[in-house]
Amino acid sequence: MKGIVLNYRGSHKQQNPRQMLVKVEGVDTKEGATKLKNKKVVWTCSSGKKITGIITQPHGNKGVVRVHFREKGLPGQALGDKVDIE
Repeated sequence: MKGIVLNYRGSHKQQNPRQMLVKVEGVDTKEGATKLKNKKVVWTCSSGKKITGIITQPHGNKGVVRVHFREKGLPGQALGDKVDIE
């Protein structure tokens, strides 16, 4: 499956660099996003380095999920890029 990185998870005053919001292609409901819990997400940068994360829960009602990265998180270059969901 494929997904698109939308933004960092956060509020008006702070953002979480280790948590990202990802829109999954082909998933438009909260129930569909719930089924993806604990799946692995992989982002590959232009140099070939891979950063992995895990889907923790849905975000909203339109198929967006929260992804938690244990490492440093994704860089700002990843916003709008595609990720692989395994």
